Amino acid sequence: MSVAEICSENVVTCYLDDPLLEVADLLQREHVGSVVVLNADDEPSGIVTDRDLVVYGRSFAGNLEGTTVNEVVSATVVTVTPETSVPQLTDLMRESGVRRVPVLDDGTLVGIVTMDDVLVHLADELDSDELHDLAAVVEAESPRPR
Repeated sequence: MSVAEICSENVVTCYLDDPLLEVADLLQREHVGSVVVLNADDEPSGIVTDRDLVVYGRSFAGNLEGTTVNEVVSATVVTVTPETSVPQLTDLMRESGVRRVPVLDDGTLVGIVTMDDVLVHLADELDSDELHDLAAVVEAESPRPR
């Protein structure tokens, strides 16, 4: 199975120079835990998570109005193509220590695949009652239809 079969095509994005408070509002409005950060050429430059806002944004608490995404985003972004296999994806996620991976097709952002997507896929593949129960919890919290 390939990443194309389990990823979400609805990717919430922001830009490096967007205010941090606007990104927090975006996360809340879209009911997601992360946004893909794009540079001026609309290329993925990183990912900002709700955790980043709390852990790293906290150091900017005195000036949240003037803080931009660029000040908290990780400079490293790991990407895959739609053709990447799920085992290749999980190896990459493990090696890179990431839970969310943008999907690029010829350099264009076409989706995002998360650890939750992999879990739901594995529950189906392994036909495990325990994994199906866990996947149901994940799907119930998911902002997008599967």
